[in-house]
Amino acid sequence: MSDDTGATLSVDGLVDYCQTQTGLLSGRIQTMRDEADELLTEIDEQMADLRSRLEDHTKAVEGTDAPSGPPGPDSTDVDLEAFEALESTVKEKQLLVEAKQTRMQAFQDLAAAYTELAEELQSDVDDGEEALTRILQFEADHDAPAYFDERETLVEAAADSQPDEDD
Repeated sequence: MSDDTGATLSVDGLVDYCQTQTGLLSGRIQTMRDEADELLTEIDEQMADLRSRLEDHTKAVEGTDAPSGPPGPDSTDVDLEAFEALESTVKEKQLLVEAKQTRMQAFQDLAAAYTELAEELQSDVDDGEEALTRILQFEADHDAPAYFDERETLVEAAADSQPDEDD
């Protein structure tokens, strides 16, 4: 129940670790939600611009009584190109929002799983070694390191502490 330094592994400490991971994931979810909200605001503004351009174009077409002639270069070609560019930008941002929503769901799922693990450890485990083993297995099974860019997970720390085969 102790590591090489003589420190005792505590189930409560490992439960706290799981709760901390949950909190970090929740913070990251909030950041992604804020980013998605900003994108949605930009999309709304650009959609309003698209609608306005369509309305302006429709009014210009309705008011024309001139005889039809061969199409030539005029400002409507430029407007159409600008309209298509704006439409493309909106579609790209919509795809970004969808990707963020998918990523947020994955983070939410992992946060919920960490919460469940903490509850299980607290109620079912008395031995720190067993708790650590369960966390290591959990993090490996859920690819937890992929969710923490700025923090090392226990499974990464354990892998780093293993002697290299070259040693």
